[in-house]
Amino acid sequence: MPELPEIETIKTGLASHIIDKIIINYEKKCKVLRQILSNNFDILLNARILSIMRRAKYLLINLDNSFTIVIHLGMSGSFTIQPANYSSQKHDHVIFYLDNQQQLVFNDPRRFGMIYLLPQEKLLDQQIFKALGPEPLTEQFNAGYLASKLAKRHKIIKNVIMDNNIVVGVGNIYASESLFRAKIHPLRPAYSLSHMEIIDLVLAIKNVLISSIAAGGTTLKDFINANSKPGYFQQELLIYNRAGKPCFICSNIIRKIILAGRGSYYCGYCQVI
Repeated sequence: MPELPEIETIKTGLASHIIDKIIINYEKKCKVLRQILSNNFDILLNARILSIMRRAKYLLINLDNSFTIVIHLGMSGSFTIQPANYSSQKHDHVIFYLDNQQQLVFNDPRRFGMIYLLPQEKLLDQQIFKALGPEPLTEQFNAGYLASKLAKRHKIIKNVIMDNNIVVGVGNIYASESLFRAKIHPLRPAYSLSHMEIIDLVLAIKNVLISSIAAGGTTLKDFINANSKPGYFQQELLIYNRAGKPCFICSNIIRKIILAGRGSYYCGYCQVI
């Protein structure tokens, strides 16, 4: 599933292609993705793109008609810029045609993604955004804040930092990597972390996400950026997807467990429970 670094990479890649461009047409090749697609796509016609932003795992394309296109890529979606001679592919569900002859293509084999057309007025008060926690790369996400969220919380720490109500964008890969770098076992109860461990964890989360963004995200299966290129952070992974291999730090064998239906990786020596 594309997470924060992947969405940030797509946002950056699209910006130079779409800002100040006009949507001259669109094509909806299906009626339903995660939900039924809006019937009011005509409001996009002749709208100029003013900016592109990211909130959590959502892309927000702001238009000059007071509407925003909100895109979620689901499990395996992509949102790419394509040339005028692009031939539509299987699972291309929505295509936006721009006045520079380029096409914005939303492709989603599993149809778990979604495109919303929302008014900009009080956009972030919409239901899909209201419960989201702070962005991890902002000053709002700090040790004091995280400590207040972990106090008296008995859930295991890995599940807590993957909770978008606590902090957005720390997906499965980045949670495993951050906990390893902070030397915290994923099964530790959240309340049991010391203040220094919380400081280390916040720093690890920020550093892992920054490094992944710099590498263009992580491609394990099907993630591609706005220019249809893979990410390269998988080459820097220290723990994720390395079960049965020696730890880079201590040479002990990395283990895999299933938490909340997701594969989780840890070193039993470096991350003592």
